[in-house]
Amino acid sequence: MVDRRKKRRLVGILVVLGLLLALLGGVAYFKLLREVPQQLADASMEEQFKYGSIGAENDQGMPFWIWVVLPKMFPEYLPAPGGWASLGLAWEQGREMPVGFSKKTIGFERVAINCALCHTGRVRKPGEAVPRIYLGGPGNAVDPLSYQRFLFACASDPRFTGANVVNQIAQITKQSFLDRQLYRYLIVPQVRQAVLRTKANFEWTDRRPDWGRGRIDPFNPIKFGILKEGTFGDRPINEVDDKTIGNSDMQPIWNLRPRVEKKMAFHWDGLQTDLREVLLSSALGDGATPKSLPLDPLAKLQQWLETLPPPKFEDLFPVDHALAQTGEPIFRQRCARCHAMDGERTGQVMALTDEAWSEGVDPGAPRPRYTDNHRALMWTPAAATAYNNYASNYPWDFQHFRSTGGYVSVPLDGLWIRAPYLHNGSVPFLAELFETPDKRTKVFHRGLDVYDPQRMGFVSEGPEAERSGTIYDTSTEGNSNQGHFWGIELKPEEKRALIEYLKTL
Repeated sequence: MVDRRKKRRLVGILVVLGLLLALLGGVAYFKLLREVPQQLADASMEEQFKYGSIGAENDQGMPFWIWVVLPKMFPEYLPAPGGWASLGLAWEQGREMPVGFSKKTIGFERVAINCALCHTGRVRKPGEAVPRIYLGGPGNAVDPLSYQRFLFACASDPRFTGANVVNQIAQITKQSFLDRQLYRYLIVPQVRQAVLRTKANFEWTDRRPDWGRGRIDPFNPIKFGILKEGTFGDRPINEVDDKTIGNSDMQPIWNLRPRVEKKMAFHWDGLQTDLREVLLSSALGDGATPKSLPLDPLAKLQQWLETLPPPKFEDLFPVDHALAQTGEPIFRQRCARCHAMDGERTGQVMALTDEAWSEGVDPGAPRPRYTDNHRALMWTPAAATAYNNYASNYPWDFQHFRSTGGYVSVPLDGLWIRAPYLHNGSVPFLAELFETPDKRTKVFHRGLDVYDPQRMGFVSEGPEAERSGTIYDTSTEGNSNQGHFWGIELKPEEKRALIEYLKTL
């Protein structure tokens, strides 16, 4: 009888312990792991593009309340006063986060970036205070590397502790006792360690020129952070610093259907020819994992981007249509072969040889070094092979990555908002692109969103440009403004007519 009572008591204890463990497991799952479908303000594709998840929250998500308080805790690590806005982010009035940031609950609310961070343009007319936001355009004002380095500096600061972060959060919102303990003893320490690991993965950027505003090195982070297969010599590709510099302007991603129909290559160097693979790899580059990629939403986003129109210059500034009409035949004769949507070489890779880049140039024109080759040489054959093998174990895969060693002659739709010009953003004004390199601006500031309609580019000099922008020096490695000698031999009146026509594209 006594043994039976002991057994029942033991069974009872085990049942209670089991229930407690199940309860704790349930609480842990609910607070840390449960994934809730994202709810946006509306169901439009514009909203999805601006704030929708691309799967980056699972691995790279920053807890929302930590993200909110970091600028208040460590303002000295930002480039200027103003919190997150000081990094040139596009921010719509009344929204809690900038364009290009998504929020999703995976246990707790997490923040991550999406495609719109680098593909949303900002423009102000002179004298305006609030910029217009153009979806799909180049992120002319944003500084992604400074965003990363801000997070690295915060995590490296000894003040980044659970107690300090929880106290800062308490000043703006009320958390439950359990949430405070989770943040203090679990979430904040884990976030700090995760950011420090990412900092180590970005250590290679300290040995290269800064990206600056409106620019990014889009594929070296893939080589050094994601690719685990393939080799460079006798070492794994992600363990080798090959010294390459990929710094380049962010490209627009509007009006993609004609590019697909005409089989144009994507990215500055044409390293991809399949748009679906472009979007999937871009999401991975922004922090998604192979398991977290939202395939159906990305497919819908692709369809929307295919018909997203470029912004019109004339919506903001006047166009002299009579002069533009005079410039159209000049464009057709001098530029259309490589830059019109129906041009035979538009969207095709041109090798970095004198023959390729001088074809059609007046033989009497000056012939210095043709173009900065750093971005073209950054994506190596080994990297292309490794990325094509990356997704072999998933229902989707990559087959079209390649190393070209050249640059794509791109179509010019929405050209006006794509300043500064050339693949590395080394020419601030369109008018300078039709001058020899010695007459182009050598040092300027980029990142100010005020537009100069006469010179066709963003204001790049003066106190406001210096405050808002980052300095661009064309003598820095990877920043050369050499190249593009088409049109430099035109007469001044022909250049004016051609530029007026280019405003209409």
